[in-house]
Amino acid sequence: MIRVARVLVDVPLPQLDRLFDYEIPAELAETALPGVRVKVPLRSAGRVVEGWIVELAEISEPPRPLSQLDAVVSPVAVLPLALYTLARRAADRAAGSASDVLRLAIPKRMVRAEKAWLAAPPPPAPAIDAAAALWARDVLGGFPTLDDRIAAGERVAVDAVPHPVPGEPQGQWAELLAAIAIATLARGRSALVALPDHRDRAQVLRALERHAPADAVVRDDADRSGPERYAAYLRVLSPVPCVVVGTRSTVYAPAHDVGVVIVWDDGDPLLAEPLSPGVHARDAALLRQELEGSALVFAGHTRTTDVERLVLLGWVHDVPAARRQSPRVVLSATGESEPRGARIPSTAFAAVRDALADGPVLVQVARPGYAPVLVCAQCRHPARCPHCAGPLRARRPGSAPDCAWCGRAFAAWACAECSSNRLRMVSSGSERTADELGRAFPHTRVIVADGEHQVTEVEARPALVIATRGAEPLAPGGYRAVVLLDAERMLLAEQLRIGESCLRWWSNAAALAAPGAPVHLVGVDGPVARALATWTQAAYARAELADRAPLRMPPTVRVATVEGTATAVKAAWERLRGDVPALPADALLGPVPLAATGAATGTLPDDAVRSLVRFDYGLGKAVAESLRAAVVSEALRGRRGRDRRTTLRVRLDVPELEL
Repeated sequence: MIRVARVLVDVPLPQLDRLFDYEIPAELAETALPGVRVKVPLRSAGRVVEGWIVELAEISEPPRPLSQLDAVVSPVAVLPLALYTLARRAADRAAGSASDVLRLAIPKRMVRAEKAWLAAPPPPAPAIDAAAALWARDVLGGFPTLDDRIAAGERVAVDAVPHPVPGEPQGQWAELLAAIAIATLARGRSALVALPDHRDRAQVLRALERHAPADAVVRDDADRSGPERYAAYLRVLSPVPCVVVGTRSTVYAPAHDVGVVIVWDDGDPLLAEPLSPGVHARDAALLRQELEGSALVFAGHTRTTDVERLVLLGWVHDVPAARRQSPRVVLSATGESEPRGARIPSTAFAAVRDALADGPVLVQVARPGYAPVLVCAQCRHPARCPHCAGPLRARRPGSAPDCAWCGRAFAAWACAECSSNRLRMVSSGSERTADELGRAFPHTRVIVADGEHQVTEVEARPALVIATRGAEPLAPGGYRAVVLLDAERMLLAEQLRIGESCLRWWSNAAALAAPGAPVHLVGVDGPVARALATWTQAAYARAELADRAPLRMPPTVRVATVEGTATAVKAAWERLRGDVPALPADALLGPVPLAATGAATGTLPDDAVRSLVRFDYGLGKAVAESLRAAVVSEALRGRRGRDRRTTLRVRLDVPELEL
C-alpha cells in the first residue's frame, strides 16, 4: 500500500479541476496533513505549482508511478474539509472550478504573520457580559420569533427598521445585525456578517464595539494589508467562536461552529462576485446553510425578487417587525405652475428650506460630475468623441468637453450630424446640482459626496449634502429632509432589474432620514414609487415575480451565458441538448455578436458570440455539468492547437440582463 495525498492544484485550467494523487515521501510524512498548502509537480506542464491537500488515503500499487509531493509550504491547515466541500458545491453549481472559489476565500500566505500567530497563545473564548446579552435581547424583541428561529437554524428574511439610531449616525439595521451576532456568540457559536462595502461594515463594527468583546470580532475584507488579512484568517481558523464582519467572500470564512450567516442588502451588485465562477454571496450562503445547518438571515430595507421567490416557496421564512415603521415619503411632481427648468418642485423646495433650520438635508442625484451628458445644441444628437465615439461631458462651467472613455479634451468640437459647434447640457451631475442649490440657498454649507469626493459622515448642523446613489454620508440622528432627484432618469436604464435597483437606492436613502422627516421622490409615479411611498417593498417583489414568470425571466428561471467562437458555442449547445433532453425548445436565445452587447471580450476572439440558456432550477445540476464539460473540452482542444486563447466562457446566474 502507498500513502498518498489527494491534492487540489491551484491553477486556472478547467481540465485540472479535480483531485490528483501524489505519493508522500518519507521526509514529508509528518507535515503532509489534510488542509496544508503544498507544492506539487505537474507532469503535463513540467512545472511546480501550489495546491492544497484535501485528504489522505492508502492505495495499492498504481498502474504507473505516482509523482511525489515536492514540498509542504506551511504546516498550518488553511483548508478545512468543510470549506473545500462548500467550494466544491459552489463551483459545481456555477460550472466553475473549486480552486477559483478557494482563491477568493483563502488569502495569500504571509510568513511573518503566520510565525507571529504560531508563537502567540491561543485566543480566549469570548465572554458576553449580562448587559450586552440584555441589549441584544431587547433589540431582537422588535422581531418576534427571530431569535428562536436563528437558534433553530432556520432561513429567515427580515425587513430592517429604517432611520438611524437616535443621536447616532449608524442605522438601526446595524444594531439589529450586531444583536443577532452577539446573541449567537452568547450561545457559543460563530456569526458571519457579509456586507456590500466599507460604509456598511463601519456601521456594524461600530455597533459591535460597544457590546461585543474586542477579541471576538474579526474584520475580513480586501481593504486590509496582506499580513493583516492573513492574520485575521488564521484567527478565524481557531477553534474559538467569533464574529466575522466583511464583504462577499465572508460567507466562506471557516469560523468555528457557525451559528448564523447574515447577508445584508443582497440586491447590491457588490455582493455579486465578478471573478470566475461568479457565485453570488446569497447563493454561497444558501449552499453553506444547507451543508452545515446554520441559520441564515437575509436583511435589508428592500426585498429582492430572489429572496421573495424563496419566501413564496416556503424555503425562507418572513419575520416581520412587531411594530411597523416607515419614512414619511411624499411623491412630488413638477407641475405647470413650477418655473421652467425647475428640478425641485415648490413643495420639496419648501421642505428643504424648513429642514435646513434644524440640520442637514440630503439630495440624491443619479450621476457624479458637472454635466455628464452633452448633446448638440442644434440637432440634439448625443455629443461623441471623434477619436473613440465615447460620450462627451463637461467637468465644470465653461470648460472644454472631454471624453468619458479616452479622456481627450476638445476645445473645438463639431457635431458629426449637422457640423454645429455648440453644445447643450441635458443632465446635471452632483457638482452642477451643488452649484444650483448653493445659489438657491445662499450662506448654506454645501457638501458633495460621490466617487471623487469621499464623505462618509457629516455633522448634525445645517448643510446641503448632494450625493450620488450609494455614496450618501451618514448624519447623526438622520437627515431632516431627503430629496430624491433624477428618479425618472434612473428608471430609464434598459435593465431587467432596474425597478428593483431604483427601489433599493431610494429606500436606502430614505432610511437615512430622521423619524418624521419628509422624503420627497421627485418626478415619478407608478408601481415603484407607490412601493416606496407605502414602504411595501416585499409586495413589489412579489408583483415583479408574477410579471416575469410568464416571460421566463430570472429569478423565476436560471440563466446561463455562453460566450466564445460561433463553433464553440454551437458545440456547447448541441452537447447540452443531448445531455439535458428536458430543456424546452426555446431554452436557447441567440447567438448574437458579443461586440454588439457592449461586453468586453477579454481573452475571447474579436468575432466571439453570446448565447443565453434559460432553464428551470430542477435542471440546474445537469445544465451546469454539461456546460462545464463543454468548457473542459474546448480547453483541451485549444491546448492541442496553435491558438491557445479561450474559446468558450460560461457563467450561470448572471446578476443583470440588459433589455
